Amino acid sequence: CVEEEQKYKGGSLDVHPTEKALVVQYEVEATILGEMGDPMLGERKECQKIIRLKSLNSNTDIASLARKVVEECRLISPSRLPEVEQLLFYLQNRKKSAEKKEKKQIKPRDLTPFEGMELDEEANINSIDDYVELLYEDIPEKIRGATLILHLARNPDNLEELLQNETALGALARVLREDWKQSVDLATTIIYVFFCFSSFSQFHGLITHYKIGVLCMSIIEHELKRYDLWQDELLKKKKVLDFLKRDDDPDNQNLKKEYEKALKKYHGLLTKQEQLLRVALYLLLNLSEDTRTELKMRNKNIVHLLVKTLDRDSEELLVLVVSFLKKLSIFLENKNDMAEIDTVEKLAKLVPCEHEDLLNVTLRLLLNLSFDTGLRSKMVQADLLPKLTSLLGDEAQRQIAMCILYHISMDDRFKSMFAYTDCIPQVRVLNLMLLFFQGNGLKMLMKRALKHKDPLMMKMIRNISQHDGPSKNLFIDYVGDLAAQIGLKEEEEFVIECLGTLSNLTIPDLDWELVLKEYNLVPYLKDHLKPGSAEDDLILEVVIMIGTVSMDDSCAVMLAKSGIIPALIELLNAQQEDDEFVCQIVYVFYQMVFHQATRDVIIKETQAPAYLIDLMHDKNAEIRKVCDNTLDIIAEYDVEWGKKIQSEKFRWHNSQWLEMVENRQMDEAEPFMYGDDGEPYLQNGDILERSDLFYSADGIIPVDGAISPEFFTDFQNGDLLGPQGFPGSSLTDGYGQIGVTPARPATAYGFRPDEQFYYGYTASR
Repeated sequence: CVEEEQKYKGGSLDVHPTEKALVVQYEVEATILGEMGDPMLGERKECQKIIRLKSLNSNTDIASLARKVVEECRLISPSRLPEVEQLLFYLQNRKKSAEKKEKKQIKPRDLTPFEGMELDEEANINSIDDYVELLYEDIPEKIRGATLILHLARNPDNLEELLQNETALGALARVLREDWKQSVDLATTIIYVFFCFSSFSQFHGLITHYKIGVLCMSIIEHELKRYDLWQDELLKKKKVLDFLKRDDDPDNQNLKKEYEKALKKYHGLLTKQEQLLRVALYLLLNLSEDTRTELKMRNKNIVHLLVKTLDRDSEELLVLVVSFLKKLSIFLENKNDMAEIDTVEKLAKLVPCEHEDLLNVTLRLLLNLSFDTGLRSKMVQADLLPKLTSLLGDEAQRQIAMCILYHISMDDRFKSMFAYTDCIPQVRVLNLMLLFFQGNGLKMLMKRALKHKDPLMMKMIRNISQHDGPSKNLFIDYVGDLAAQIGLKEEEEFVIECLGTLSNLTIPDLDWELVLKEYNLVPYLKDHLKPGSAEDDLILEVVIMIGTVSMDDSCAVMLAKSGIIPALIELLNAQQEDDEFVCQIVYVFYQMVFHQATRDVIIKETQAPAYLIDLMHDKNAEIRKVCDNTLDIIAEYDVEWGKKIQSEKFRWHNSQWLEMVENRQMDEAEPFMYGDDGEPYLQNGDILERSDLFYSADGIIPVDGAISPEFFTDFQNGDLLGPQGFPGSSLTDGYGQIGVTPARPATAYGFRPDEQFYYGYTASR
């Protein structure tokens, strides 16, 4: 009979670095005794025990707690009671901030907790043996036991202790190997336990010992095949459903319900499968820190598995997969594997995307692959050139995109293709900005332009100021120099460029009110709004400048008080055939109606809203857009103008309908105007159901056919309504025109040509 004798020898005693706990180091000496009781074989093993003190707080009696610890832990000699008291006193007074900080530093890379990991009990390291017992029960109990162990493993402080428990780790590995096909939840949970160990390099040997990496590769391959089968089955059901739809099969409703049920089940399975793929791939990514392990993965076809996973829609999974591929791509063998399959084509679908991290890591992978001539060719074939060019405007992705474009441009076959993109102009601009904004480039340019009054150099500065970004803020230092040129009698061409540069400086921190007052610019701007006061190019720049400064509330008030609004209306009359002038003047009104003070001036003291109403149906789309936006704001704040705007929108649609009716011969119109029962199709109630006769979706009032416009009883120009609710005997609109787009206004809407405007100028047709 062979017996085993174990002796315990106490060792050092210390506090836990992050928790309220004592750490006892001890030594176990195991001796195998022979039949006569003689020692035959001996072994020593160093261990540690953690004594957690959850009840320890600022009010705890340290002496009593120390006695209790010594009594219950036979590894601590009673002679060490004073030492235990001292350690407990230290734990009681240790600062929480330091504890949290230290704990945060050692926290491993973590995954988001998956659905199904919740527990109705708190896992306890002292109950680990009970959790292991659950692994020998049925699948639901196995899942519960594995989840409890996972909750322990997610705390890094428990990993050392779990490492010593070979029974628990061995049971987890065995259950995973035998039962992973029976339950996705079980497989995900157990792999997650080993993932917690994989977050630390010193535990990678443990994972290799239990062959978890190889098992994860097999699981991933199997799940990807299952995914293909799910999709094929779903596609078959969809084809059958579509076919029966065409034949009006009476059983189609049942098939539709079956398909919807299958689709719902598919999405549920997909969510669980993607959780499993994420944790398995993350574990493999951690293990691939060792190049020898990575080579084994390559031999197991890891590249093909990862590229196949790129078909998924989960952004979190895609970030992980692309990151893994990027790491692998630095080795020639892996890059060649990627070249053999449609890696580039699948990556091209991710460019661009809204997920910034996914876009960035995808571009970095493409950059690694772009060193290969064949893969560069595939990038061009996948239509990546225009996509990469569009990213040059994105400061976060610009550098990587430019590097890829540079690699593609090295191939003579593709140089000509750059002419069909915006790449060359954008690169020129970027190079120009880089050249002039490094060091004192802008300062030297500005100094030379102002010294020599050089309009060409100032034009270049103006073009640079158009681009948004950090470079625009550099112009703040030169606002005063530019504003000073406007008041001086300089060459008109030079002043135009100075005005244009200032107009481009839409910078929130710029105090435009101070600039206008310091350089007395308001009289200059007002005087140069008069038709014929200067060349049209200069007058247009003055209007654009007014639009820029009108973004500032105080500047808008200052300009309104100076009488600039009626001056703009007069200029609008004079330049009504010039689209650019009209659009910029309307834009000034748009900026001014945002501010309460200037909005009141525009609405109550001028006829600017009337001119905007006349321009609602202009042939220029941009003018119509700005007018509509401005009128929406006016209608929101003024009831009377809101009614007029609503009335005009209805009048416009109504006049077009009336023109159609007028031009139709009576004998042709009857079949269309009346139904089979002899009743007219379009009665008064029907016309009110026409939602398109009211505001569109982007207007200030939602489309609602039940809204009854008040203009049925109140037309501004005395138009009479017939019995059907349409204008009476006259088919003209309020401007004497029959169903055509009104010309740009020579007078304000609703006013006679012989009436005087508020500011004393006369409107003329």
